[in-house]
Amino acid sequence: MKKIFEILLSFLQTSQSETLQKHIFSIWRSFIRKFQAVLFRGNAKLCGDLCYEILRCCNSRLSSTRKEACALLYLLMRSNFEYSRKTSFTRVHLQVIISVSQLIGDVVGISNSYFQESLVMVNNYAKSDKAMQKTNFPLEVKDLTKRIRTVLMATAQLKEHEKNPEMLVDLQYCLAKSYASTPELRKTWLESMAKAHLRTKDYSEAAHCYLHISALVSEYLRRRGTYPQGCAAFHMISPNIQTEESSIKDDSGMQDVHYTDSTLIENLEQAARIIEQAERYEVLGDIYKLIIPMYEVARDFERLSESYRKLFEAYNKIVEVMHSGKRLLGKYYRVAFYGQAHFDEENGKEYIYKEPKVTNLSEICDRLFNLYTYRYGKENVKLIMDSKKVNVDELDPKYAFIQVTYVTPYFTKEESKERLTEFERNNNIQRFMFETPFTKNGPAHGSITEQYKLRTILTTSHTFPYVKKRIEIIEHTEQELSPIEVAIDELHNKVIDLQEVVRAVTPDVKKLHLNLQGCVSTQVHAGPLAYAEAFLSKDKVNKYPVGKVAALKDVFK
Repeated sequence: MKKIFEILLSFLQTSQSETLQKHIFSIWRSFIRKFQAVLFRGNAKLCGDLCYEILRCCNSRLSSTRKEACALLYLLMRSNFEYSRKTSFTRVHLQVIISVSQLIGDVVGISNSYFQESLVMVNNYAKSDKAMQKTNFPLEVKDLTKRIRTVLMATAQLKEHEKNPEMLVDLQYCLAKSYASTPELRKTWLESMAKAHLRTKDYSEAAHCYLHISALVSEYLRRRGTYPQGCAAFHMISPNIQTEESSIKDDSGMQDVHYTDSTLIENLEQAARIIEQAERYEVLGDIYKLIIPMYEVARDFERLSESYRKLFEAYNKIVEVMHSGKRLLGKYYRVAFYGQAHFDEENGKEYIYKEPKVTNLSEICDRLFNLYTYRYGKENVKLIMDSKKVNVDELDPKYAFIQVTYVTPYFTKEESKERLTEFERNNNIQRFMFETPFTKNGPAHGSITEQYKLRTILTTSHTFPYVKKRIEIIEHTEQELSPIEVAIDELHNKVIDLQEVVRAVTPDVKKLHLNLQGCVSTQVHAGPLAYAEAFLSKDKVNKYPVGKVAALKDVFK
Protein backbone atom coordinates (compact mmCIF):
# COMPACT_ATOMS: atom_id res chain seq x y z
CA MET A 1 0.00 0.00 0.00
CA LYS A 2 2.84 2.40 0.83
CA LYS A 3 4.36 1.90 -2.63
CA ILE A 4 1.03 2.55 -4.35
CA PHE A 5 0.59 5.67 -2.22
CA GLU A 6 4.07 6.96 -3.17
CA ILE A 7 3.43 6.38 -6.89
CA LEU A 8 0.11 8.23 -6.76
CA LEU A 9 1.69 11.03 -4.74
CA SER A 10 4.46 11.44 -7.31
CA PHE A 11 1.81 12.46 -9.87
CA LEU A 12 0.88 15.39 -7.61
CA GLN A 13 4.53 16.26 -7.04
CA THR A 14 5.34 16.65 -10.74
CA SER A 15 3.79 18.85 -13.41
CA GLN A 16 1.08 17.18 -15.51
CA SER A 17 -1.23 18.24 -18.33
CA GLU A 18 -4.61 19.53 -17.15
CA THR A 19 -6.36 16.53 -18.73
CA LEU A 20 -4.16 13.99 -16.94
CA GLN A 21 -4.37 15.97 -13.73
CA LYS A 22 -8.18 15.63 -13.65
CA HIS A 23 -7.79 11.84 -13.78
CA ILE A 24 -5.14 11.93 -11.04
CA PHE A 25 -7.44 13.87 -8.71
CA SER A 26 -10.24 11.43 -9.54
CA ILE A 27 -8.00 8.49 -8.56
CA TRP A 28 -7.15 10.26 -5.28
CA ARG A 29 -10.84 10.77 -4.50
CA SER A 30 -11.40 7.04 -4.96
CA PHE A 31 -8.36 6.26 -2.80
CA ILE A 32 -9.62 8.45 0.07
CA ARG A 33 -13.07 6.82 -0.02
CA LYS A 34 -11.76 3.24 -0.15
CA PHE A 35 -8.68 3.38 2.10
CA GLN A 36 -9.63 5.64 5.00
CA ALA A 37 -7.83 3.46 7.56
CA VAL A 38 -4.52 3.97 5.70
CA LEU A 39 -4.84 7.74 6.10
CA PHE A 40 -6.60 8.10 9.44
CA ARG A 41 -5.25 5.29 11.61
CA GLY A 42 -1.72 4.75 12.98
CA ASN A 43 1.18 6.90 11.83
CA ALA A 44 0.14 10.26 10.38
CA LYS A 45 2.99 10.51 7.84
CA LEU A 46 0.98 9.40 4.79
CA CYS A 47 -1.84 11.79 5.61
CA GLY A 48 0.69 14.58 6.19
CA ASP A 49 2.46 13.95 2.86
CA LEU A 50 -0.87 14.04 1.01
CA CYS A 51 -1.94 17.27 2.76
CA TYR A 52 1.35 18.92 1.80
CA GLU A 53 0.93 18.13 -1.91
CA ILE A 54 -2.77 19.08 -1.97
CA LEU A 55 -1.97 22.45 -0.38
CA ARG A 56 0.81 22.98 -2.89
CA CYS A 57 -1.77 22.46 -5.63
CA CYS A 58 -4.13 24.90 -3.82
CA ASN A 59 -1.41 27.47 -4.47
CA SER A 60 -1.19 26.69 -8.20
CA ARG A 61 -1.44 29.42 -10.83
CA LEU A 62 -3.94 27.27 -12.73
CA SER A 63 -7.51 27.81 -11.53
CA SER A 64 -8.49 24.28 -12.65
CA THR A 65 -5.74 22.77 -10.47
CA ARG A 66 -6.78 24.90 -7.48
CA LYS A 67 -10.43 23.88 -7.92
CA GLU A 68 -9.56 20.17 -8.04
CA ALA A 69 -7.20 20.50 -5.06
CA CYS A 70 -9.84 22.30 -2.96
CA ALA A 71 -12.40 19.61 -3.71
CA LEU A 72 -9.90 16.91 -2.75
CA LEU A 73 -8.91 18.71 0.46
CA TYR A 74 -12.57 19.08 1.42
CA LEU A 75 -13.19 15.38 0.77
CA LEU A 76 -10.17 14.51 2.93
CA MET A 77 -11.54 16.62 5.82
CA ARG A 78 -15.05 15.18 5.43
CA SER A 79 -13.76 11.59 5.28
CA ASN A 80 -11.68 12.11 8.43
CA PHE A 81 -14.74 13.60 10.17
CA GLU A 82 -16.90 10.61 9.20
CA TYR A 83 -14.14 8.15 10.12
CA SER A 84 -14.07 9.62 13.64
CA ARG A 85 -17.86 9.08 13.88
CA LYS A 86 -18.56 12.73 13.23
CA THR A 87 -16.68 14.01 16.27
CA SER A 88 -13.78 15.91 14.61
CA PHE A 89 -11.16 15.79 11.87
CA THR A 90 -8.19 16.32 14.20
CA ARG A 91 -5.67 14.46 12.03
CA VAL A 92 -6.32 16.41 8.83
CA HIS A 93 -6.64 19.68 10.79
CA LEU A 94 -3.22 19.19 12.38
CA GLN A 95 -1.52 17.91 9.21
CA VAL A 96 -2.86 20.84 7.16
CA ILE A 97 -1.44 23.39 9.64
CA ILE A 98 1.87 21.49 9.69
CA SER A 99 1.97 21.42 5.89
CA VAL A 100 1.28 25.16 5.61
CA SER A 101 4.08 25.78 8.11
CA GLN A 102 6.41 23.52 6.10
CA LEU A 103 5.56 25.29 2.84
CA ILE A 104 6.56 28.56 4.48
CA GLY A 105 9.61 27.14 6.25
CA ASP A 106 10.89 25.45 3.09
CA VAL A 107 10.66 28.79 1.27
CA VAL A 108 8.41 27.21 -1.37
CA GLY A 109 6.41 30.41 -1.23
CA ILE A 110 2.68 30.83 -0.90
CA SER A 111 0.75 33.30 -3.02
CA ASN A 112 -1.67 34.99 -0.69
CA SER A 113 -4.24 35.71 -3.42
CA TYR A 114 -4.32 32.15 -4.83
CA PHE A 115 -4.26 30.53 -1.43
CA GLN A 116 -6.91 32.84 0.05
CA GLU A 117 -9.13 32.05 -2.93
CA SER A 118 -8.67 28.33 -2.23
CA LEU A 119 -9.56 28.80 1.45
CA VAL A 120 -12.78 30.60 0.50
CA MET A 121 -13.63 27.74 -1.87
CA VAL A 122 -13.13 25.11 0.86
CA ASN A 123 -15.29 27.15 3.25
CA ASN A 124 -18.03 27.40 0.63
CA TYR A 125 -18.01 23.62 0.18
CA ALA A 126 -18.60 23.23 3.92
CA LYS A 127 -21.42 25.80 3.98
CA SER A 128 -23.24 24.23 1.02
CA ASP A 129 -22.87 20.59 2.14
CA LYS A 130 -26.42 19.88 3.36
CA ALA A 131 -25.47 16.51 4.88
CA MET A 132 -23.12 18.28 7.30
CA GLN A 133 -25.28 21.23 8.31
CA LYS A 134 -26.50 19.67 11.56
CA THR A 135 -22.97 18.78 12.70
CA ASN A 136 -20.08 20.92 13.97
CA PHE A 137 -18.14 20.15 10.77
CA PRO A 138 -18.71 23.56 9.04
CA LEU A 139 -17.51 25.36 12.18
CA GLU A 140 -14.39 23.18 12.35
CA VAL A 141 -13.62 23.93 8.70
CA LYS A 142 -14.05 27.65 9.41
CA ASP A 143 -11.74 27.36 12.43
CA LEU A 144 -9.09 25.59 10.34
CA THR A 145 -9.16 28.20 7.56
CA LYS A 146 -8.92 30.94 10.21
CA ARG A 147 -5.82 29.29 11.67
CA ILE A 148 -4.30 29.01 8.20
CA ARG A 149 -4.88 32.74 7.65
CA THR A 150 -3.06 33.45 10.93
CA VAL A 151 -0.07 31.49 9.66
CA LEU A 152 -0.27 33.34 6.32
CA MET A 153 -0.15 36.69 8.13
CA ALA A 154 3.02 35.51 9.82
CA THR A 155 4.28 34.53 6.36
CA ALA A 156 3.91 38.11 5.17
CA GLN A 157 6.09 39.24 8.06
CA LEU A 158 8.62 36.50 7.30
CA LYS A 159 8.78 37.72 3.70
CA GLU A 160 9.24 41.29 4.88
CA HIS A 161 12.26 40.34 6.99
CA GLU A 162 13.75 37.60 4.78
CA LYS A 163 17.04 39.52 4.42
CA ASN A 164 17.33 40.08 8.19
CA PRO A 165 18.41 36.71 9.68
CA GLU A 166 17.82 37.77 13.31
CA MET A 167 14.29 39.09 12.67
CA LEU A 168 13.45 36.08 10.50
CA VAL A 169 14.42 33.64 13.25
CA ASP A 170 12.61 35.78 15.86
CA LEU A 171 9.37 35.47 13.86
CA GLN A 172 9.84 31.72 13.43
CA TYR A 173 10.52 31.51 17.16
CA CYS A 174 7.22 33.31 17.91
CA LEU A 175 5.37 30.81 15.73
CA ALA A 176 7.13 27.89 17.44
CA LYS A 177 6.25 29.38 20.83
CA SER A 178 2.59 29.80 19.88
CA TYR A 179 2.41 26.04 19.24
CA ALA A 180 3.99 25.06 22.58
CA SER A 181 1.10 22.69 23.33
CA THR A 182 1.14 21.07 19.87
CA PRO A 183 4.36 19.03 19.55
CA GLU A 184 4.35 18.42 15.80
CA LEU A 185 3.76 22.07 14.93
CA ARG A 186 6.40 23.32 17.36
CA LYS A 187 8.79 20.73 15.94
CA THR A 188 8.07 21.98 12.40
CA TRP A 189 8.99 25.57 13.26
CA LEU A 190 12.06 24.58 15.27
CA GLU A 191 13.22 22.64 12.20
CA SER A 192 12.63 25.73 10.05
CA MET A 193 14.75 27.76 12.48
CA ALA A 194 17.50 25.13 12.33
CA LYS A 195 17.51 25.33 8.51
CA ALA A 196 17.79 29.13 8.68
CA HIS A 197 20.74 28.89 11.09
CA LEU A 198 22.49 26.31 8.93
CA ARG A 199 22.17 28.60 5.91
CA THR A 200 24.05 31.32 7.84
CA LYS A 201 26.47 28.79 9.41
CA ASP A 202 25.27 29.54 12.94
CA TYR A 203 25.90 25.96 14.03
CA SER A 204 25.50 26.41 17.80
CA GLU A 205 22.00 27.81 17.34
CA ALA A 206 21.02 25.14 14.79
CA ALA A 207 22.19 22.41 17.19
CA HIS A 208 20.14 23.91 20.02
CA CYS A 209 17.04 23.84 17.79
CA TYR A 210 17.51 20.07 17.48
CA LEU A 211 18.19 19.76 21.21
CA HIS A 212 14.87 21.51 21.89
CA ILE A 213 13.16 19.16 19.42
CA SER A 214 14.75 16.20 21.23
CA ALA A 215 13.51 17.51 24.58
CA LEU A 216 10.05 18.01 23.10
CA VAL A 217 10.02 14.39 21.94
CA SER A 218 11.35 13.17 25.32
CA GLU A 219 8.59 15.07 27.15
CA TYR A 220 5.99 13.47 24.88
CA LEU A 221 7.49 10.04 25.65
CA ARG A 222 7.39 10.84 29.37
CA ARG A 223 3.68 11.60 29.13
CA ARG A 224 3.27 8.26 27.38
CA GLY A 225 5.22 6.48 30.12
CA THR A 226 8.19 5.32 28.01
CA TYR A 227 10.87 7.90 28.96
CA PRO A 228 10.57 8.76 32.69
CA GLN A 229 13.09 11.66 32.72
CA GLY A 230 11.35 13.71 30.03
CA CYS A 231 12.92 17.06 29.18
CA ALA A 232 14.43 17.28 32.69
CA ALA A 233 17.18 14.99 31.34
CA PHE A 234 18.48 17.98 29.33
CA HIS A 235 19.14 20.31 32.30
CA MET A 236 22.90 19.69 32.13
CA ILE A 237 23.01 20.80 28.50
CA SER A 238 21.06 24.06 28.77
CA PRO A 239 18.74 25.62 31.37
CA ASN A 240 16.62 26.98 28.50
CA ILE A 241 15.43 23.55 27.41
CA GLN A 242 13.44 22.37 30.40
CA THR A 243 11.83 25.79 30.85
CA GLU A 244 10.46 25.81 27.31
CA GLU A 245 9.77 22.18 26.48
CA SER A 246 7.87 21.14 29.61
CA SER A 247 4.72 23.01 28.58
CA ILE A 248 3.13 20.30 26.42
CA LYS A 249 -0.55 20.03 27.22
CA ASP A 250 -2.59 16.84 26.94
CA ASP A 251 -4.90 18.31 24.30
CA SER A 252 -5.85 17.33 20.77
CA GLY A 253 -2.38 18.34 19.63
CA MET A 254 -0.94 15.18 21.20
CA GLN A 255 -3.54 12.71 19.97
CA ASP A 256 -2.11 12.45 16.49
CA VAL A 257 1.59 12.32 17.37
CA HIS A 258 3.50 9.05 17.29
CA TYR A 259 7.03 9.68 18.54
CA THR A 260 9.25 6.77 19.58
CA ASP A 261 12.71 6.27 21.08
CA SER A 262 14.00 6.19 17.50
CA THR A 263 12.63 9.71 16.92
CA LEU A 264 14.46 10.90 20.03
CA ILE A 265 17.74 9.23 19.02
CA GLU A 266 17.49 10.60 15.47
CA ASN A 267 17.16 14.20 16.68
CA LEU A 268 19.84 13.83 19.36
CA GLU A 269 22.30 12.47 16.78
CA GLN A 270 21.48 15.34 14.43
CA ALA A 271 22.16 17.78 17.29
CA ALA A 272 25.46 15.99 18.01
CA ARG A 273 26.59 16.27 14.38
CA ILE A 274 25.93 20.02 14.31
CA ILE A 275 27.43 20.61 17.78
CA GLU A 276 30.64 19.12 16.41
CA GLN A 277 30.56 21.63 13.54
CA ALA A 278 30.14 24.38 16.15
CA GLU A 279 33.33 23.09 17.86
CA ARG A 280 31.48 22.76 21.18
CA TYR A 281 32.89 19.28 21.72
CA GLU A 282 32.28 19.33 25.48
CA VAL A 283 28.50 19.18 24.91
CA LEU A 284 28.83 15.86 23.07
CA GLY A 285 29.50 14.08 26.36
CA ASP A 286 26.13 15.19 27.76
CA ILE A 287 24.29 14.37 24.52
CA TYR A 288 25.69 10.84 24.36
CA LYS A 289 24.76 10.31 28.02
CA LEU A 290 21.18 10.48 26.72
CA ILE A 291 21.76 8.34 23.62
CA ILE A 292 23.93 5.51 24.99
CA PRO A 293 21.41 4.12 27.57
CA MET A 294 18.86 3.64 24.76
CA TYR A 295 21.40 1.74 22.66
CA GLU A 296 22.25 -0.39 25.71
CA VAL A 297 18.59 -1.32 26.24
CA ALA A 298 18.29 -2.19 22.53
CA ARG A 299 21.54 -4.24 22.69
CA ASP A 300 22.71 -2.24 19.67
CA PHE A 301 26.43 -2.88 20.13
CA GLU A 302 27.40 -1.56 16.71
CA ARG A 303 25.95 1.87 17.49
CA LEU A 304 27.38 1.76 21.00
CA SER A 305 30.81 1.21 19.49
CA GLU A 306 30.25 4.11 17.09
CA SER A 307 29.06 6.37 19.94
CA TYR A 308 32.13 5.69 22.07
CA ARG A 309 34.37 6.25 19.03
CA LYS A 310 32.79 9.67 18.49
CA LEU A 311 33.25 10.51 22.17
CA PHE A 312 36.90 9.43 21.97
CA GLU A 313 37.42 11.78 19.00
CA ALA A 314 35.54 14.62 20.73
CA TYR A 315 37.66 14.47 23.89
CA ASN A 316 40.83 14.35 21.78
CA LYS A 317 39.67 17.51 20.00
CA ILE A 318 39.03 19.20 23.36
CA VAL A 319 42.62 18.46 24.40
CA GLU A 320 43.85 19.72 21.03
CA VAL A 321 41.98 23.06 21.12
CA MET A 322 42.88 23.65 24.76
CA HIS A 323 46.55 23.18 23.88
CA SER A 324 46.43 25.36 20.76
CA GLY A 325 44.05 28.01 22.11
CA LYS A 326 42.79 28.45 18.55
CA ARG A 327 39.12 27.67 19.13
CA LEU A 328 36.94 30.78 18.80
CA LEU A 329 33.46 30.46 20.29
CA GLY A 330 32.11 33.88 19.37
CA LYS A 331 31.95 37.53 20.34
CA TYR A 332 29.07 39.39 21.97
CA TYR A 333 27.61 42.82 21.30
CA ARG A 334 24.85 44.90 22.85
CA VAL A 335 22.61 46.31 20.12
CA ALA A 336 19.94 48.90 20.92
CA PHE A 337 17.33 50.33 18.53
CA TYR A 338 15.85 53.83 18.73
CA GLY A 339 13.28 55.45 16.46
CA GLN A 340 9.55 54.77 16.77
CA ALA A 341 8.86 55.78 13.17
CA HIS A 342 11.13 53.06 11.82
CA PHE A 343 11.51 50.32 14.41
CA ASP A 344 7.93 50.30 15.77
CA GLU A 345 7.83 47.43 18.32
CA GLU A 346 11.63 47.18 18.27
CA ASN A 347 11.98 50.81 19.38
CA GLY A 348 13.89 51.06 22.67
CA LYS A 349 14.65 47.35 22.78
CA GLU A 350 18.15 46.09 23.55
CA TYR A 351 19.63 42.74 22.61
CA ILE A 352 22.83 40.80 23.04
CA TYR A 353 23.97 39.57 19.63
CA LYS A 354 26.22 36.52 19.44
CA GLU A 355 28.54 36.92 16.46
CA PRO A 356 30.77 34.21 14.96
CA LYS A 357 34.46 33.66 15.69
CA VAL A 358 36.32 36.99 16.07
CA THR A 359 33.78 39.37 14.55
CA ASN A 360 35.05 42.85 15.41
CA LEU A 361 33.03 45.97 16.16
CA SER A 362 33.40 47.46 12.68
CA GLU A 363 32.19 44.23 11.05
CA ILE A 364 28.94 43.99 13.02
CA CYS A 365 28.36 47.73 12.60
CA ASP A 366 28.77 47.43 8.83
CA ARG A 367 26.48 44.40 8.71
CA LEU A 368 23.69 46.05 10.71
CA PHE A 369 24.06 49.35 8.86
CA ASN A 370 23.75 47.62 5.47
CA LEU A 371 20.86 45.50 6.74
CA TYR A 372 18.77 48.44 7.89
CA THR A 373 19.75 50.87 5.12
CA TYR A 374 18.43 48.25 2.67
CA ARG A 375 15.07 48.58 4.42
CA TYR A 376 14.91 52.23 5.50
CA GLY A 377 17.34 53.96 3.14
CA LYS A 378 20.95 55.00 3.71
CA GLU A 379 20.02 58.57 4.62
CA ASN A 380 17.67 57.42 7.42
CA VAL A 381 19.99 55.15 9.46
CA LYS A 382 22.59 56.38 11.94
CA LEU A 383 24.98 54.41 14.15
CA ILE A 384 25.77 55.41 17.75
CA MET A 385 29.32 54.23 18.38
CA ASP A 386 29.86 55.14 22.05
CA SER A 387 28.56 53.24 25.08
CA LYS A 388 27.03 56.22 26.89
CA LYS A 389 23.38 56.23 27.95
CA VAL A 390 21.18 57.46 25.14
CA ASN A 391 18.84 60.36 25.85
CA VAL A 392 15.94 59.51 23.55
CA ASP A 393 14.58 63.07 23.74
CA GLU A 394 17.75 64.36 22.07
CA LEU A 395 17.44 62.01 19.08
CA ASP A 396 15.93 63.21 15.81
CA PRO A 397 12.72 61.13 15.38
CA LYS A 398 13.08 60.99 11.59
CA TYR A 399 16.15 58.73 11.86
CA ALA A 400 16.61 55.09 12.83
CA PHE A 401 19.40 54.93 15.43
CA ILE A 402 21.37 51.76 16.21
CA GLN A 403 23.79 51.68 19.15
CA VAL A 404 26.38 48.90 19.12
CA THR A 405 28.63 48.15 22.11
CA TYR A 406 31.15 45.36 22.58
CA VAL A 407 30.41 43.33 25.72
CA THR A 408 32.08 40.43 27.51
CA PRO A 409 30.56 37.65 29.65
CA TYR A 410 30.30 38.70 33.30
CA PHE A 411 30.94 36.35 36.22
CA THR A 412 31.02 36.84 39.97
CA LYS A 413 34.17 35.75 41.85
CA GLU A 414 32.46 32.47 42.78
CA GLU A 415 31.42 31.81 39.17
CA SER A 416 34.94 32.61 37.93
CA LYS A 417 36.32 29.89 40.21
CA GLU A 418 33.91 27.33 38.70
CA ARG A 419 34.24 28.36 35.05
CA LEU A 420 37.87 27.47 34.50
CA THR A 421 38.01 26.73 30.77
CA GLU A 422 37.35 28.92 27.74
CA PHE A 423 34.36 26.72 26.87
CA GLU A 424 32.84 27.09 30.34
CA ARG A 425 33.18 30.86 30.04
CA ASN A 426 31.24 30.76 26.76
CA ASN A 427 28.52 28.23 27.56
CA ASN A 428 25.19 28.81 29.31
CA ILE A 429 26.00 32.47 29.89
CA GLN A 430 23.34 35.04 30.67
CA ARG A 431 25.14 38.10 32.04
CA PHE A 432 27.39 40.49 30.13
CA MET A 433 29.19 43.71 30.89
CA PHE A 434 30.74 46.77 29.34
CA GLU A 435 32.62 49.61 31.00
CA THR A 436 32.52 53.34 30.41
CA PRO A 437 35.51 55.41 31.66
CA PHE A 438 34.78 58.81 33.22
CA THR A 439 36.18 61.40 35.62
CA LYS A 440 34.32 63.49 38.17
CA ASN A 441 35.34 66.74 36.49
CA GLY A 442 33.97 65.98 33.01
CA PRO A 443 36.42 64.34 30.54
CA ALA A 444 36.22 60.59 29.95
CA HIS A 445 39.92 60.09 30.70
CA GLY A 446 42.12 61.57 33.41
CA SER A 447 45.11 60.73 35.57
CA ILE A 448 45.30 57.37 37.38
CA THR A 449 43.99 58.84 40.63
CA GLU A 450 41.08 60.55 38.84
CA GLN A 451 40.04 57.69 36.57
CA TYR A 452 36.66 56.12 37.37
CA LYS A 453 34.74 53.45 35.49
CA LEU A 454 31.02 52.76 35.24
CA ARG A 455 30.47 49.02 34.83
CA THR A 456 27.10 48.12 33.29
CA ILE A 457 25.95 44.52 33.80
CA LEU A 458 23.29 43.22 31.41
CA THR A 459 21.11 40.15 31.96
CA THR A 460 19.36 38.38 29.06
CA SER A 461 16.08 36.48 29.15
CA HIS A 462 17.80 33.19 28.19
CA THR A 463 21.31 31.79 28.23
CA PHE A 464 23.67 31.55 25.25
CA PRO A 465 23.85 29.51 23.12
CA TYR A 466 20.16 29.31 22.36
CA VAL A 467 17.80 28.67 19.43
CA LYS A 468 18.34 32.34 18.50
CA LYS A 469 21.59 34.25 18.06
CA ARG A 470 20.19 37.40 19.64
CA ILE A 471 18.46 37.50 23.03
CA GLU A 472 16.63 40.43 24.58
CA ILE A 473 18.14 42.19 27.60
CA ILE A 474 15.76 42.15 30.58
CA GLU A 475 17.84 43.75 33.34
CA HIS A 476 20.53 46.41 33.84
CA THR A 477 22.66 46.97 36.93
CA GLU A 478 25.48 49.46 37.34
CA GLN A 479 28.62 49.51 39.47
CA GLU A 480 30.81 52.57 39.88
CA LEU A 481 34.50 51.73 40.30
CA SER A 482 36.70 54.23 42.16
CA PRO A 483 40.26 54.90 40.87
CA ILE A 484 41.85 52.30 43.20
CA GLU A 485 39.13 49.76 42.23
CA VAL A 486 39.90 50.47 38.56
CA ALA A 487 43.56 49.69 39.28
CA ILE A 488 42.68 46.43 41.10
CA ASP A 489 40.32 45.35 38.32
CA GLU A 490 42.65 46.04 35.43
CA LEU A 491 45.70 44.49 37.07
CA HIS A 492 43.62 41.45 38.04
CA ASN A 493 42.50 41.02 34.40
CA LYS A 494 46.09 41.35 33.20
CA VAL A 495 47.23 38.68 35.68
CA ILE A 496 44.55 36.30 34.35
CA ASP A 497 45.67 36.96 30.75
CA LEU A 498 49.31 36.31 31.65
CA GLN A 499 48.44 33.12 33.56
CA GLU A 500 46.56 31.75 30.54
CA VAL A 501 49.58 32.33 28.29
CA VAL A 502 52.16 31.01 30.76
CA ARG A 503 50.17 27.90 31.72
CA ALA A 504 49.50 26.88 28.12
CA VAL A 505 51.08 23.55 27.16
CA THR A 506 52.58 25.27 24.13
CA PRO A 507 53.30 28.88 25.21
CA ASP A 508 52.54 31.56 22.62
CA VAL A 509 55.57 33.87 22.73
CA LYS A 510 53.92 36.56 20.60
CA LYS A 511 50.85 36.59 22.83
CA LEU A 512 53.07 36.78 25.92
CA HIS A 513 55.01 39.69 24.41
CA LEU A 514 51.77 41.56 23.61
CA ASN A 515 50.45 41.00 27.13
CA LEU A 516 53.66 42.26 28.72
CA GLN A 517 53.83 45.34 26.53
CA GLY A 518 50.12 46.05 26.19
CA CYS A 519 48.32 48.85 27.91
CA VAL A 520 46.73 47.69 31.17
CA SER A 521 44.59 50.71 31.81
CA THR A 522 42.01 53.05 30.37
CA GLN A 523 44.76 55.63 30.98
CA VAL A 524 47.42 55.30 28.24
CA HIS A 525 50.95 54.30 29.37
CA ALA A 526 49.77 53.35 32.88
CA GLY A 527 51.42 50.13 34.02
CA PRO A 528 51.87 48.23 37.30
CA LEU A 529 54.61 50.61 38.47
CA ALA A 530 52.41 53.65 37.87
CA TYR A 531 49.59 52.05 39.87
CA ALA A 532 51.96 51.19 42.72
CA GLU A 533 53.28 54.74 42.88
CA ALA A 534 49.78 56.25 42.75
CA PHE A 535 48.15 54.11 45.43
CA LEU A 536 50.83 52.29 47.46
CA SER A 537 53.57 54.89 48.03
CA LYS A 538 53.98 55.91 51.69
CA ASP A 539 52.67 59.43 51.23
CA LYS A 540 49.49 58.28 49.42
CA VAL A 541 48.53 54.87 50.81
CA ASN A 542 46.64 56.35 53.77
CA LYS A 543 44.22 58.16 51.45
CA TYR A 544 42.54 54.91 50.43
CA PRO A 545 40.46 52.27 52.28
CA VAL A 546 42.60 49.62 54.00
CA GLY A 547 40.67 46.78 52.33
CA LYS A 548 41.20 48.18 48.84
CA VAL A 549 44.92 48.75 49.49
CA ALA A 550 45.25 45.14 50.69
CA ALA A 551 43.40 43.89 47.59
CA LEU A 552 45.74 45.87 45.31
CA LYS A 553 48.79 44.45 47.12
CA ASP A 554 47.38 40.93 46.67
CA VAL A 555 47.20 41.44 42.90
CA PHE A 556 50.89 42.37 42.83
CA LYS A 557 51.73 39.14 44.65
